[in-house]
Amino acid sequence: MAEADWDEVKYIGRRQPKSGTLKTPQALSAAQRQGVAIDTEKKFAGGQNKQHSAAKNTAKLDRETEELHHEHVPLDLAKLIQQARQAKGWTQKELATKICEKPQVVNEYEAGKAIPNQQIISKLERNLGVKLRGKDKGQPLEGRKEK
Repeated sequence: MAEADWDEVKYIGRRQPKSGTLKTPQALSAAQRQGVAIDTEKKFAGGQNKQHSAAKNTAKLDRETEELHHEHVPLDLAKLIQQARQAKGWTQKELATKICEKPQVVNEYEAGKAIPNQQIISKLERNLGVKLRGKDKGQPLEGRKEK
């Protein structure tokens, strides 16, 4: 064996304290005496249930929600749908069944509360036989075969 091996001292069964156990002042001072590296940092809102600064986020959220709004179905389109449906003698539920949507969807379109969906408007056009988009709104749909 080399002579350098005899200069090393190795302790068996004695471990360095983990950082999680250095919470009491006695454990900290014992670790300092042993020469263990101690990491001290102040944690933001440590021990509290605060995740964000609420004041900044609410103001930012208010600004964003004021600027953003959804476009709704225009009232002229809502009236066209309603008139075409009544001309066919259908209820909202019957029209909804024909376009494979819920009755609530037809109700929202006729009330002008729905967010326009081109697929649903297209289904309504085909089933009602009336143009609901473009310059000639309200005109009969050409090429429609009556059943």
